[in-house]
Amino acid sequence: MNDELRQLYQAIIVDHSKAPRHRGPLPGATHEATVDNPLCGDEVTLRLVVDGADGGRIRAAAFEGRGCAVSQAAASVLVTRLAGVDLDEARALVDRFASFVGEPPEAAVPAELGDLGAFAGVRAFRSRQVCATLVAQAFLRATRDRG
Repeated sequence: MNDELRQLYQAIIVDHSKAPRHRGPLPGATHEATVDNPLCGDEVTLRLVVDGADGGRIRAAAFEGRGCAVSQAAASVLVTRLAGVDLDEARALVDRFASFVGEPPEAAVPAELGDLGAFAGVRAFRSRQVCATLVAQAFLRATRDRG
C-alpha cells in the first residue's frame, strides 16, 4: 500500500472515530446484538430495523459502544453501509470485510469494500483485527437464524 493511500485510510478511521455516524439508540429495532472483547474492553451493540415485508431489507441501522478508535470507526463505517441493503447483500459484505481483515497485510484491497478498505492496516496486527471485526460479529449474531 502506498503512503498516499495509507494516509487516506488513516483519515477515514480518524474521522469516523471522532464523529461516528449512526451512533445511538435505535427505537423499534428488530435485530440487536452486543459483542465485546474482554481482552481490551471494546464493546459494540448493533441494532437494525429490518423490514420483512420487503424481503429482509435493512431500513435503519445504528450502534452504540465504547473502545478504541478502530472498533468504533469500524462500527461507524459498516453501519453507514447497511441502511437500505437487503440482508443477503449485507451478510455478503460483512463476510467479505471479516475475511479481508484476516488476509495478509500485502493483499489487495477489494473495491467493493469502499471505506471499509481503510482497515487494511489492521491486518498486520492480530489484536487490532479483533477490534475491527467486533461490529461484524455483532451483525452476524443479530441476524443469526433471522430474516
